[in-house]
Amino acid sequence: MRSSVLVLAAFGMCALQGGCVAAGGVAVASVGMAAVQDRTFGRSLDDAAGSSEVKTRLLALDRPAFMRVDVEVAEGQLLLSGTVPTTDHKAMAERIAWSVRSVESVSNQIEVGRNPGMLRSGLDNFITAQVRTKLLSDSSIKGVNYNIETQKGVVYLMGLARSDEELQRAAEAASLVRGVERVVSYVVVRPVDARVRQAAVRNPDAPVPDAPALGAPISMATQ
Repeated sequence: MRSSVLVLAAFGMCALQGGCVAAGGVAVASVGMAAVQDRTFGRSLDDAAGSSEVKTRLLALDRPAFMRVDVEVAEGQLLLSGTVPTTDHKAMAERIAWSVRSVESVSNQIEVGRNPGMLRSGLDNFITAQVRTKLLSDSSIKGVNYNIETQKGVVYLMGLARSDEELQRAAEAASLVRGVERVVSYVVVRPVDARVRQAAVRNPDAPVPDAPALGAPISMATQ
């Protein structure tokens, strides 16, 4: 089956939509991950708190309607996905997401209609696990920097990439997982790893690689 891959640089993009998270204990787990990720402690704390706040407010407002909505936040980019019964619910979810102070952009990929069912949800969870395994097992990709969400075969990548090349490789790896229909990335590309900057301070004569250009969407199709 032919899968299309769409890679969108997150800088400068404020599409309307946002993500995934269960309210309890998520902040602690997310901040713990900061130790191995390239995100700062403060950024991890803000992202985890923002995700938890949106999910908690949605469930308090209308638990049955928002039970299938996922809220994912990475680097201030918030992704809403899942399903709700009406367009009014979709709009309300977006308004709540935008009201969180730490959120810099919202992408609203919520679908209006019936829930996909246990079989579809199970397949999406399997796809997410397969994509995560591919990213973590590739030495050219720092997989812990990526958040992965899958809805109806569409894989959403979020988080940090150390270069445009790494992001391209991650998107291609995700697209090759069986069952993936499309890959969409809201990943922030960090031009130069902080450790390279620190090395440059210690050795001013050492060359520092140029930062890759940001903002140009890349689209491709794979078999």
